[in-house]
Amino acid sequence: MQDVTEESAPPGGLRERKKRATRAALVEAAVRLAAEHGAENVTVEAISEAAGVSPRTFFNYFDSRDDVFVMIGADSRTRIRDAVLAAPANLPPLQALRRAMAAELAEVEQQHELWRLHAEVLRRSPRLLVRSLGVYASDELGLAETLAERLGAGTSAEPNSAPAEPTSAPAGSTASSADDVSRRLALDLYPRLLAAVGVTAVRVAFEHWCVRQEERPFADVFEEAFDHLAAGLRAPTGTSSGTVDGQD
Repeated sequence: MQDVTEESAPPGGLRERKKRATRAALVEAAVRLAAEHGAENVTVEAISEAAGVSPRTFFNYFDSRDDVFVMIGADSRTRIRDAVLAAPANLPPLQALRRAMAAELAEVEQQHELWRLHAEVLRRSPRLLVRSLGVYASDELGLAETLAERLGAGTSAEPNSAPAEPTSAPAGSTASSADDVSRRLALDLYPRLLAAVGVTAVRVAFEHWCVRQEERPFADVFEEAFDHLAAGLRAPTGTSSGTVDGQD
């Protein structure tokens, strides 16, 4: 993938904002065209024209046509990892991850339609869906590595740890199976678990909000999900489990 992480642009600067806007326009154009015509019938030229840029510009942001469908949110995930590392040192890892994710999800309600269309595009294209799952798995692994770096641990496998399972990344995905196994071997359990829990909490919060949009904003659902995690997922008062807050 071409480097569009704006390493030479200051965070939040005009150049970075323009690149983020161009990337977002390309993604939105691709998703809307694919939702209407099918992903297999959408060309780079059509996406570029709809976004108001040249095909050459398209390839400054994506290596291939398929990448525009499976790399959605890649720059956002990079910012989350950066924010996790930049969070105050005294902030617990879960709270650092929570803050970083909340900042990136502030506009999720405005993007709801686009995410819905994107899910529909993937559902209609099993090939892209499989690739997308591989990308998500690789991104989660990258987040675990970031959390391990913040913790200053998890960079060496335990001597008696079992070999990591082969990655489920499909052929053609951006992830390398052999490389993923090596990366997992270098991580302790905690950062991997924390990354997986955080990503899952966002997914479940989003799905929960999607079917109850009239009840409250997504931000509230997101915060409640992380409140549950911070409390150790104890059953709320009055549930059928019979467990009452403050009692084990």
